[in-house]
Amino acid sequence: MADIPTKQPTAGEAKAPAPRAETWTPFESLRREIDRLFEDFRPGGWPAFRQTGFDLAWPRPEAMRLAPATDMVEKDGGYEITAELPGLDEKDVEVKVGNGAVTIRGQKTESKEEQEKEYHLSERRFGSFQRSFRIPEGVDADRIDASFAKGVLTVTLPKSPAAQAQEKKISIRSS
Repeated sequence: MADIPTKQPTAGEAKAPAPRAETWTPFESLRREIDRLFEDFRPGGWPAFRQTGFDLAWPRPEAMRLAPATDMVEKDGGYEITAELPGLDEKDVEVKVGNGAVTIRGQKTESKEEQEKEYHLSERRFGSFQRSFRIPEGVDADRIDASFAKGVLTVTLPKSPAAQAQEKKISIRSS
């Protein structure tokens, strides 16, 4: 067997530092992966504040709400749209029909002012929303009606008599 010459360090030469053994941290890699996943799905492409040294929390759920919760259901004689609008009055809500759609708009403004010896507090909040719904075929647009009670807006879209006449119940027979 042949000897392979190796260079031995002399007294004046410094030894190269031994490579550090990396410790295995499975939870750290999982955290990084989850952070990356949330960064990819941030609404509206918000900047990644972590890269700039800031660690800001996401907006509260109230700030994420862009429009009120609504339901649209088909009833016997037509359709019904209900929108939950807590804290609004009927003067703050507008319903329009045009271009084959029903549009619900609303705006809430709130201001609060307190003045005491030690402090002066002034808060103002406002927000607006708009939701549009395509009017289904067979709706009589001239008979669309809206009512508002206890923070709930109800818009009724009645079917025209011709559309109701086209509906036919099919009987089901057993085999």
